[in-house]
Amino acid sequence: MPAPTVKLIAGVAALLAALAAPFYLSSYDLSLTGRFLALSLTAMGLVLIWGHGGILSLGQGMFFGLGGYVLAMHLKLVALDVGEATPDFMVWSNVASLPWWWAIFRNPLAMLAGVVAIPGLVAAGLGWLVFRRRIGGVYFALITQAVTLAFATLLISQQGYTGGFNGLTNYKTLFGFTLNDRLVIWGLYWATVVIVALALLGGLWLLNSRFGRLLRATRDNTNRVRFLGYDPTPYKIVAFAIAGALAGVSGALFALHAGVISPALVAVTPSIEMVVWAAVGGRTSLAGAIAGALAVNFAKDKISSVVPEGWLYILGLVFILVVTVMPKGLAGLFAGRRKALAQAAALEPETAPAPVKEAAQ
Repeated sequence: MPAPTVKLIAGVAALLAALAAPFYLSSYDLSLTGRFLALSLTAMGLVLIWGHGGILSLGQGMFFGLGGYVLAMHLKLVALDVGEATPDFMVWSNVASLPWWWAIFRNPLAMLAGVVAIPGLVAAGLGWLVFRRRIGGVYFALITQAVTLAFATLLISQQGYTGGFNGLTNYKTLFGFTLNDRLVIWGLYWATVVIVALALLGGLWLLNSRFGRLLRATRDNTNRVRFLGYDPTPYKIVAFAIAGALAGVSGALFALHAGVISPALVAVTPSIEMVVWAAVGGRTSLAGAIAGALAVNFAKDKISSVVPEGWLYILGLVFILVVTVMPKGLAGLFAGRRKALAQAAALEPETAPAPVKEAAQ
């Protein structure tokens, strides 16, 4: 069977299994699966910029947090009772009036646009400042890490406007639907599955387009791309902006599933974990990014419940093993199996009987 057909069948089977999950998973496992599928959007963004663009970002947590906080701000505002002007944590911090940059997200359309546009535009601005100066490699990774650390510190320090270390929580409704309702939980899960599937298809289309080919060319030899008359800077900026937007949507969906967004979820350590998801799944495979996010986070849930102090050590060991033993991640294992089967089929002797020669007259 041709490889594209096998991939299509496997993809349809995985999608159907994911859509049917509410009927065979417990409420707890369904909640975890929804969260981890949301996180896979961030991993797909990393596959785009790191695996295909050669841009290692250690700061995707900042874009993840921007999307999550925009959504949480809207949910906190629509949850206010009649007569309340500010959320509870602002009252405790003696903030008398609602800031304008909070008020604009009371509108659901502004919130939806902000979840995608704000992380994407911030990523594009950061990319423009850095890539036009031809900064890359480890220097770019350190810059993104430093910016994310500053972002998390800012969130913690502004208790009256961001909820401080505790973040934003205690959501009640979304578009008029009660978030604790069983059917709403199922609908949110299905919406997450559909968004992940659309992101996967869109990413595959983008990587197979002229943009994707030029992005990989800039990864392999930037100077040759310039010699051929192309400026690699816009391609890097656009790719980084798309990855930032995906991380923003990821953060918003995660905040809905988990019921909280806080600085602990957007700091340096979570940003490094995001890179591990992409590495485990296979940094050039979008489908592998989904598998990596699910595998690592389910392992984290199980292991941390048994050995809470040892998870980060195990995570570090996993990353070392992936880099040294299977650099192509889980996707590489399946690719290697397909290659082996193809080679075996090519070496298989003919089984059909040879034609019988006619007897000499």
